[in-house]
Amino acid sequence: MAKDIENPCISVCQLNSELCVSCGRTKEDIKKWKRMKRPEKMASVQRATLRLKSLQKKNS
Repeated sequence: MAKDIENPCISVCQLNSELCVSCGRTKEDIKKWKRMKRPEKMASVQRATLRLKSLQKKNS
C-alpha cells in the first residue's frame, strides 16, 4: 500500500485572507484535507510549497 501524504500543517496557523502563510495551503485545501485522495494531497502539497517559496521571495 502506498504511503500516506504527510499533512504540511506545522500547527502555527496564520491565515492571511484565503491562505495559511505557515503551511502554504488555502482555506479550502485545509478544510478538504481529510477527504482528499492521495493524488489530490500530493497536488495540494506541491501548490503549497510553491506558494511558500513565492512568499519568501516577496519578503526577502
